[in-house]
Amino acid sequence: MALSLTVNGVQTPADVPADTPLLWVLRDVLDLKGAKYGCGIGLCGACTVQVGGRAVRSCITTVGSVGDQPVTTIEGLSPDGSHPVQVAWEALDVPQCGYCQAGQIMSAAALLAHTPHPSDAEIDSAMSGNLCRCGTYLRIRQAIHEAAGAQVAANK
Repeated sequence: MALSLTVNGVQTPADVPADTPLLWVLRDVLDLKGAKYGCGIGLCGACTVQVGGRAVRSCITTVGSVGDQPVTTIEGLSPDGSHPVQVAWEALDVPQCGYCQAGQIMSAAALLAHTPHPSDAEIDSAMSGNLCRCGTYLRIRQAIHEAAGAQVAANK
């Protein structure tokens, strides 16, 4: 079935069944490898992308359910890595192994888009579906606070 998706701002055809997981379309059809396969059941968050500005688990989101909502992957968050979350991640040296970090960043960016000044509790709640086997949770929270501050400074 020929579907049309808007991925990272580009209208893109995908000739796949509507029940194909979005993750496989992104990785195998569109060659966007940033979203990772982790658990396959939406529990780890390694596959997180944004659909319509919301963080979703692409391993359990069917491509047919996306409809006309825009999809943003880590590759499309910013063309040069200048999104405040990406800058904070690098400045604070958040990743260890890095496997989960694209999903972590996409969840953090979605959080800040909807909650520009999150509390620790709001961060913990929004990020609770993203697991980090290296345990960088404190640096992740610190980076989100730093990115929130950078967004405030940029808007002044």
